[in-house]
Amino acid sequence: MLNLYFGYVNFIQGGIHTMKKRFLSIALTLAMVSSMAVGCGSSKSDSADSKKEEGAKTEASADTESNQILFNGSSTLAPVITSIATDFFDTYGTWDAYDSSLPKEDIAIYVSAGGSGQGTKAVIDGTSTFGMVARSVKDEEKEAIKDEKEYQVGIDALTIAVNPENPVTGVLDDLSTEQIVSLFSGKYATWKDLDPSLPDEKVVVITRDINGGAHEVFQKNIMGDTEVSSEAIQASSMGELVQDIIDNKYAIGYASFGVANQNAGKVVTLKVNGVEPTKENIIDGSYIIQRPLLIVGSGDPTDVQQAFLDVILGETGQKTVEDMGFIPMK
Repeated sequence: MLNLYFGYVNFIQGGIHTMKKRFLSIALTLAMVSSMAVGCGSSKSDSADSKKEEGAKTEASADTESNQILFNGSSTLAPVITSIATDFFDTYGTWDAYDSSLPKEDIAIYVSAGGSGQGTKAVIDGTSTFGMVARSVKDEEKEAIKDEKEYQVGIDALTIAVNPENPVTGVLDDLSTEQIVSLFSGKYATWKDLDPSLPDEKVVVITRDINGGAHEVFQKNIMGDTEVSSEAIQASSMGELVQDIIDNKYAIGYASFGVANQNAGKVVTLKVNGVEPTKENIIDGSYIIQRPLLIVGSGDPTDVQQAFLDVILGETGQKTVEDMGFIPMK
């Protein structure tokens, strides 16, 4: 049995920023190991047998729990891992069906999205098996994670995206770094400030919240020391950010290359410094706002964990990465 759970919690801060926290989790049936004591009476033999059974149940439960895999982190990467995990469960159901040397237990994989920073924190705190990170891992995070391991799932980029109905699409198809900074910082308050032929309509800036890897990548590669406008709408997931652009004619935001591909026709991506965000330009580095999609762990993976990592990094998983609009590693 496959259980999917989607939770939504809405936050409004200061009446200005609308921030929505979305948590996505997938629970692939957890096998519960139980045994029943048979007999009645209160003999010493029965008591001893009962204690043995209780000990066996505790040990079996611990083994089952140790074979669960928990992912936490990037909202960009979470749907990819969820899709791979769902297909994996539907195909095999139990670990031993995939590999006879693995436990005869139901596959148990949990995926939750809370941002790249949350992903590394969960690994540091020991509350998650793996962190999903859509940026480079910071030096201080590497130091805090005992025997830190990284597995690159794919490559993504941040595209400068607008609504298809935004008049800018008929005037400009390319923005310089300076123009992007001016738009996102609030220096250009209206679209007319960008180009006199554009309407005197407020520029609605959509960004990720500070927990997202995209926030850090965009700040480092584009904004530098200049802060994003305090009036920017902060989305708690990349999917939400893109939806906000779709819903607002005068919005602009930095949309994931993969998520923008998933919404082709609903958003328009612009060139940056004359370079179009294409697979080729991202791979060769000429498109400057790019980022790795990583899974981060602590120590060597168990046999069960390694089996699922092999699926993610293998042909099946990499096809899913590509099918979902991202750039695979092979």
